[in-house]
Amino acid sequence: MPRLPRLYYPGCAQHVIQRGNNREACFCTVGDYKAYLSFLEEAAVKYQVAIHAFVLMTNHVHLLLTPGDELGVSRMMQALGRKYVQYFNFTYGRTGTLWEGRYKSTLVSADNYLLTVYRYIEMNPVRAGMVDHASEYPWSSYQGNALGKPVQLLTAHPLYDQLGKTDAERQSAYRALFRDKMPERDLMAIREATNKAWALGDDRFKAQVEAMTGRRSAPLGRGGDRKSSAFREVRSK
Repeated sequence: MPRLPRLYYPGCAQHVIQRGNNREACFCTVGDYKAYLSFLEEAAVKYQVAIHAFVLMTNHVHLLLTPGDELGVSRMMQALGRKYVQYFNFTYGRTGTLWEGRYKSTLVSADNYLLTVYRYIEMNPVRAGMVDHASEYPWSSYQGNALGKPVQLLTAHPLYDQLGKTDAERQSAYRALFRDKMPERDLMAIREATNKAWALGDDRFKAQVEAMTGRRSAPLGRGGDRKSSAFREVRSK
């Protein structure tokens, strides 16, 4: 099956995942994490991509970001990947690829899922059993978004800014989002949309994305008369 073109909607946030080849480790030491974040910041500034949330796991990376233009994310990820692979291969005396194919991404509706994706990303180490609380993991944006630690890489999304009038209020409101366990339906929705390149939001958001991009933003419904003109009309979009 041919790959779907990536969705881009001006001003819309994206959730990006990049995994290590064969699920192998991409980070082995503290220096590796620091190098990746440095390269990420450099590429984000160069290609005008705002980074709202991130987590660096042992063998994969999650990012929540908003690009300044249609090519910003792809150019940033290409530059970042190339530079980090060169660093990693040189450091560990290896050759060849580090990443598993191209990165995966989805558009995220600010009205429905943005803060949920913030949580999804920063809760990864907890779900993986690496820590008991997101605050204990040093390689995620929780340190900045929830605790106020200076993280130059981060740019607050406008919806995050609406959580309070001051930094302290916003951080307190943000921490409150982490008190309850994420519903399984939200976890599944985020995973499916990101892995399959669908839009993450309600039907209105998906319709807006389709009108803007000219491609389907969600899977076709099951069933229906495949010989009917209505089915063929939907299938052709």
